[in-house]
Amino acid sequence: MSTVEAPIGRDRAQIAQRTLRTDNWRKYPLVTFVIFTAWVAYATIRSMWGSAFWVDEYHYLTPFYSPCVSNACGNAAEFGTFLPKSLPFFIPYAAVSLPFLLLFRLTCYYYRKAYYRSFWASPSACGVREPHQKYTGETRFPLVGQNLHRYFWVFAAVISVINTWDAINAFHGKDGGFGIGLGTVILFVDMLLLWAYTISCHTCRHVMGGRLKNFSKHPVRYWAWTQVSKLNERHGQFALITLGSLVVADFYVMLVASSTISDLRFFN
Repeated sequence: MSTVEAPIGRDRAQIAQRTLRTDNWRKYPLVTFVIFTAWVAYATIRSMWGSAFWVDEYHYLTPFYSPCVSNACGNAAEFGTFLPKSLPFFIPYAAVSLPFLLLFRLTCYYYRKAYYRSFWASPSACGVREPHQKYTGETRFPLVGQNLHRYFWVFAAVISVINTWDAINAFHGKDGGFGIGLGTVILFVDMLLLWAYTISCHTCRHVMGGRLKNFSKHPVRYWAWTQVSKLNERHGQFALITLGSLVVADFYVMLVASSTISDLRFFN
């Protein structure tokens, strides 16, 4: 039985269209571009605002200022201060945490996909021709720095511990005792969501059990790996949800701290 082989061409098939997709593939990169741009603008303005970040009566501290390490922080400086009171506007009061949190999210696998498609069109969607002539992946500067994500995760985990302290500290009443307000609930929920995003990271999953060759000999780490793996399936969702929870937490604290509204108290 003879077979006939198709001739092998020297060139790839030429397709005139940018894509053969018929769905609305532009929606995802466009919506992502708008959301990310708006969030970055809000977060930048608020982190450099320098006021309305702390409610002394209830110990509410916005996540954008935690930990507050400037001499201008007052009672919000739970972990001490080392920055002078007078700072250039572009240096935030939370100078020891915000850069690492930004780098952690910037190098996150989900965010890479999102902003590669939205801001760089590399590519805008699957099956869509990208406008760039060359592709070097993440092997050259600055994208080679994406490999530092695992180290930024360590800093993010430490900062999540600090956020936990801030949330616990928010259970503060008018008389200095235990109390719960709407701000307490908002900060506590935000803290839980931030932990979910941090723990669901691919790096955390690898730390739990990525190097194990025999799960049966490490039942505790295997259990932890399976739990993190379940969260890892929703890592992208947590990445987006925490953008919203951070804005809600900061905006509410800002309104209360500026006396625009009064905190809704449930207890004390």
